[in-house]
Amino acid sequence: MSTDGFDRLYNLMPAVYRMRDAAQGGPLRALVGLIEQQYAVIEQDISGLYENWFIETCDEWVVPYIGDLLGVRALNPTSPGTSSARAYIAHTLDYRRRKGTAGVIEELAQDVTGWPAHVVEFFQFIATTQYLNHLRPSNIATVDLRDVAGLQQLGGPFDQAAYTADVRHIADGRGRYNIPNLGIFLWRLEDYLIGPIATDATKPNRQGTARAVASTPDGRYTFDPLGISAPLLNRPQTAASTTTPTTEINLPGLLRREPLYQELEALRQAEVDQQPAPTPVYFGANPVFQVRIGSAAAVAFDQIMVCDVADVSSTDWRRPPATKAYTPSAGGAAVNKPIALSIDPVRGRIAFPTGVTPANVEVSYVYGSSGDIGAGPYDRSSWLTDPVNGPGPFNNTNRWQVAVSQSLQAVPNLVFATLTQAVQAWNTRPPGGDGVIVLLDSRSYHEDVTAANGIVVPDGSRLLIVAADWPALYQPGPPQNNRLDPNNLRPHITGRIEVKGTAPASSQNSGQLFIDGLLVEGGVAVLAGNLSRLSFSHATIPSQSGLSVASSAGGGLDNSALALTLYRALCGPLAASNSVPSVTLTDSIVSSGVPAAANAPALAAPGATLTINTSTLFGTVAGRIVNASDSIFTGTVTAARRQAGCVRFSYLPSGSQTARRYRCQPDLALANVTDAATQSTIVAQLAPQFTSTTFGQPFYAQLGTRCANEIATGADDEAEMGAFNFLQQPQRAANLATALDEYLRFGLEAGTFEQT
Repeated sequence: MSTDGFDRLYNLMPAVYRMRDAAQGGPLRALVGLIEQQYAVIEQDISGLYENWFIETCDEWVVPYIGDLLGVRALNPTSPGTSSARAYIAHTLDYRRRKGTAGVIEELAQDVTGWPAHVVEFFQFIATTQYLNHLRPSNIATVDLRDVAGLQQLGGPFDQAAYTADVRHIADGRGRYNIPNLGIFLWRLEDYLIGPIATDATKPNRQGTARAVASTPDGRYTFDPLGISAPLLNRPQTAASTTTPTTEINLPGLLRREPLYQELEALRQAEVDQQPAPTPVYFGANPVFQVRIGSAAAVAFDQIMVCDVADVSSTDWRRPPATKAYTPSAGGAAVNKPIALSIDPVRGRIAFPTGVTPANVEVSYVYGSSGDIGAGPYDRSSWLTDPVNGPGPFNNTNRWQVAVSQSLQAVPNLVFATLTQAVQAWNTRPPGGDGVIVLLDSRSYHEDVTAANGIVVPDGSRLLIVAADWPALYQPGPPQNNRLDPNNLRPHITGRIEVKGTAPASSQNSGQLFIDGLLVEGGVAVLAGNLSRLSFSHATIPSQSGLSVASSAGGGLDNSALALTLYRALCGPLAASNSVPSVTLTDSIVSSGVPAAANAPALAAPGATLTINTSTLFGTVAGRIVNASDSIFTGTVTAARRQAGCVRFSYLPSGSQTARRYRCQPDLALANVTDAATQSTIVAQLAPQFTSTTFGQPFYAQLGTRCANEIATGADDEAEMGAFNFLQQPQRAANLATALDEYLRFGLEAGTFEQT
C-alpha cells in the first residue's frame, strides 16, 4: 500500500493531533494505519460489487448468476481459457432479437464453444428444376470444370456447387443437402503467430528464422525452424460486423495456394497497367506471411510468387523464375517483373531462383496446433507464479537476471548475444541464489550448451531459462524492474543442452532448473550429479531427440533426489537412470521417435515412480510404480511393482502390466465378454485413432473424428483421454447442442462438422 493511501484517514485529523503524535513517535498514525488497511479492503469489495453488476466486468463466478436473471440455459463448465459463458450471456438479448437467422447460429456457435464457426444453409445448394419466376443463376447443377477456385472448395464449408437431395439425418453427420438441414462448420485448430517482422531493432522482435534445408544454404528454406514441411494457417481477420457471414479470411483455416496466387498476380498486373493496386485480402495490414532477407526490409509482395514448391529430385525443389513477363491490358510490349522467391503455403516452403543463396532468412507466419502444448507464442503468465506446475515466485534477494537477444546490442553482465554466454555468466555465480535467463526473440540460436559450456546448478540455487519479453529492458537506462511477459515468443535452440547439479551428497537443498517456452532441437541431458528438480514446461524437444538423465556409481552423483516434471510439453524419448526417483507428466505428449513406433520406448525410468496425468505417449512405458489418469498409451505399460499405484480412466493396450485399474479401456468394454472374436472386434474398435501421429504437423496427436466415444469422452470429467483433455471439447460440443435447442428455427435440423 502506498504511503498516500496509508495516511488518507490520518491526514483528515486535525493538525494539532498529528503534531503531538509525531513528537511521540507516531503511535496514533500506526493505529489509524491499521484501520486504513481494513478500510481499503472494504473499499475494494464495494468497488468489486459495482463491477459485478455488468457482464463485461464481473468476476467469472458471477457470470452464471447474471445469466440466470436473463433465463439463459445453463452450460457445462469448461476449463479456463477454453471457452466462457460470458460472451454467450452478453449477447443473449441480441440473439433473441435475431432468433432463427443463420447469423445468430454462427455467432452463437463461436461464443458457446470458443471455436470459429461458419454456418451453411444446405437447402440453398439443392439441385432443382428452377421456376422461371424465381431464377437462381448461381444454382447450377453442372460443375464448371474451368472454375479452379470452386473445384478446390468442393465438399467444404464454402462449396457453391449444387447437389441432389440427401434425405439422411444431418445430426449424425451422414446427410447434408436437404431442405431442413443447417451445417455448422467448426475450426478447432488454434492459430499461433510467429511475428510480425519488426521494423525497429530496439523494440521486441518476434519473427522467426527460416530453416535452410541444406547444410550449406542453397536457396531452399522452410518456415518451420526444424525443417519440417508443415502447412501454414490463415491469420484471421475480424469480420466487418457481427451480422456479416464469415468468409475464409475470417477463419484460422489452412491456407490454399490459389487465392494467394491470384491476389499477387492481380497486384503485379495492376502495376504493369499503372492502375491502383486491388484491395488486399491476404496481404493487407496483417499479411498471412512475410519474408525478410538479411537486415533489409521485408520482401515486397509483388516480388513473391505463390506456387507448388514440390520436390523435383532428392536434392532440389521447383524453383521460381527470376522474372515473369506481364502484358499490359491496354496492349503493348510485355513487362518483366522481378521474382525474388516463391512460397508454398501448403508445404510451408520457400524457394529462391536458381543460383540465389541468401544466408539469413527471417519469416513471419501462422502455424496451427490443437492447443497450448509445447513451445509456442501463447501466454504463459500464470505459470510463472504457479507453485505446483511452475517455479513459484523468484523472490530471492540474490536474484540475478540477464537477457539473450540477437537484435539488442550486447550490454556487459545484462544482455548477451548467445545463450552460451549467459550460461557462462551464471556458472560464475556463487551458490544459493535465484537466476533468470530471458530469451527475448523467436529466432534460432545455433549453439550447443554442453561440456564446458553446460549449465551448472550449485547447491541451493534455482535457475529459470524462459522465453519472455522484459519490458523494462527497452526503456532508457538500466532496467527498473524484473517483471517478465512470457508471451508471443518461441526461441529455438538448434543444439543440445546439458545440465549438472553440483550439490554435495548430503545436501537437503540441491539445485533446481526450470526450462519454459523453448524449442530445443538437440535435446536435454542431465549429467551425473546431484540435481533436485528439472521442470520442462511449455517447451518442445523433437521426437528425433529426447530427454535423458544419467547417473554415476560415485557417491552423490546419481541424481537420486531428482524430481523430473513435464508440463504442457512435447518431448521425444525420455530415459532416466535407475536412481531417479520421480517422473511426472501433465498435459504432455511423449513420442518414441520417428516414426512414433508403439513398440519402441517412449518413457523408460525403471527406478522411478511415474505419475502420468492427461498425457499421450506414443511408445512403451516402463517404471517402478505407475500412477496414471486420463491418459492414452499406444505401447505396453510395465510397472515393476504392481502392489502400489493405480491407473484410472486411461487406455492401455493388451499386454500391459500395471497395478489395479479403474474404468480403463479396453478392460471396461471387455468385462463379461468371453467370446474371442467379439473381444478382438472390441479391441480394434477402441484403439485410439489420431488425425496425425507425425511430429510437427498441425494435427499431431489430435484424436480423429472416428475415434471411439469410449476414448473421446472417457476421462473422469467426460472429456477426452490424452494430452488435450484440458480443451474440454466434448463439453463444448454439448454446450452448443444445448444452446441450439433454443435458437434453431422449428423444423430445422443442425449438424456440426469439424473442419480442422
